[in-house]
Amino acid sequence: MIENKLKKNAKKIDQFLINFLKKQKKTSLVSPMKYGVISGGKKIRSTIIFDVGKIFKLSEKKLINICSAVECIHSYSLIHDDLPCMDNDSFRRGKPSTHKKFGEATAVLAGNSLLTLAFEIISDKKYKLTSNQKNDIIRLLAFYSGHTGIAGGQELDLKFENKRKKFNQIIEMQKNKTGKLFNFCFQAVAIIAKRSKKEKIFLGKLGEEIGLLFQLADDFLD
Repeated sequence: MIENKLKKNAKKIDQFLINFLKKQKKTSLVSPMKYGVISGGKKIRSTIIFDVGKIFKLSEKKLINICSAVECIHSYSLIHDDLPCMDNDSFRRGKPSTHKKFGEATAVLAGNSLLTLAFEIISDKKYKLTSNQKNDIIRLLAFYSGHTGIAGGQELDLKFENKRKKFNQIIEMQKNKTGKLFNFCFQAVAIIAKRSKKEKIFLGKLGEEIGLLFQLADDFLD
């Protein structure tokens, strides 16, 4: 049942991204971008956004831009993580990683393009949120995607490799690498639902802890 739900939601996000990219000027980077974000992946973060939205009776139409933006950010980070200068992984989601398929330079540029596409999706004029809501969501996503979030977590992960580190250092690394984006998923919904600052912070922390559990389980399975 859960697997079917994930597949159903993933198809919705994939279709949104395909349609969004169709409206833009076609460049040689579109194919590797699609390869990295659309082909495969459970898109768990999107399902979480939809489910949290149900608590506040928000329609999927109100949330699908956020879902798509999050998947762009997540996929950009995976494309870069797989590079030889980082984790050097040849496969991702049951197929050759983006740099193996298109080359390292193109993979870097495709990842960069997905990162910026995320903010374009949120700021799109057709996305009916207030300017203040969009600003708050963009600011939050930028904060959790850069050196204070995903990028910073990956940097720590690379530095910690084959080294003995304290438990709290590992937890901090995992929270940045995975937890912060889950934090965003919860807080973004709270922003759209016009919840109080206290509620936003609470939901964000809850999302961060769920993200941490997700990462720990993923590491254990690996």
